[in-house]
Amino acid sequence: MASQSSQTNAAVERERVYQWILELNNPETRENALPELSKKREVVPDLAPMLWNSFGTIAALLQEIINIYPAINPASLTAHQSNRVCNALALLQCVASHPETRSQFLLAHIPLFLYPFLHTVSKTRPFEYLRLTSLGVIGALVKTDEQEVITFLLTTEIIPLCLRIMESGSELSKTVATFILQKILLDDSGLSYICQTYDRFSHVAMILGKMVISLAKEPSARLLKHVVRCYLRLSDNPRAREALRQCLPDQLRENSFSTCLQEDKSTNHWLQQLLTNLENQTVSDGRQVGMSPLTSQ
Repeated sequence: MASQSSQTNAAVERERVYQWILELNNPETRENALPELSKKREVVPDLAPMLWNSFGTIAALLQEIINIYPAINPASLTAHQSNRVCNALALLQCVASHPETRSQFLLAHIPLFLYPFLHTVSKTRPFEYLRLTSLGVIGALVKTDEQEVITFLLTTEIIPLCLRIMESGSELSKTVATFILQKILLDDSGLSYICQTYDRFSHVAMILGKMVISLAKEPSARLLKHVVRCYLRLSDNPRAREALRQCLPDQLRENSFSTCLQEDKSTNHWLQQLLTNLENQTVSDGRQVGMSPLTSQ
């Protein structure tokens, strides 16, 4: 009897989800449907295919995003506007995360609609929330470790956008942006892309260096973890490794983060591995890079 009751409740709940999806198509009912569907992301496993394959739904979500563009410049975004569009972004993150819809999501170039939000610099809470939620969509993509995601992102301006946020965003935004950069670097094509020219490498190294100096003053273990992992991955490239021997911040060599590292063994291990990589100037390195740092191309 209890089983039958739970099945009935599940059927009723599913009908409500279908109804909210239908309500997204109507501008008058959309505002209520957005938060209701957003709450269901964790409990309805196939919500992403339902959203993607239902008529007009993705167009409605993109309309919510485009409608906010005029509030970006001049900066006039309200908390109500930010909450509403972030509910739409949360549903897009659901689509970006799902294996059945991710490829189509990329083929439709939907992440590009979010980039205007990542360009914003206002430090007010509505804008910060908007940037963080937009980064969450990109973070959901890179978390899958799929080649097609990195291939797509490397054709866009995501790296400079992340670097800007890493330099001037809130701690949480910096953490997500650095995580995205880390995931791009961990892919061979991403590492090759960043280390291909002096300008790309030096921009990344400069921002990471600024972050280390800032973290020495205001420590954040979770942010430090991603920064160290980025440095370690850069050290896998022979030319970048040679350059890092000259430009690695002293704070990483001088135990400035000993308190943080005592509680985080993985970050401590990565840092020790990084320092070992930079100390080991092997003959094979010399053959590969002519014992010279990364040069301008």
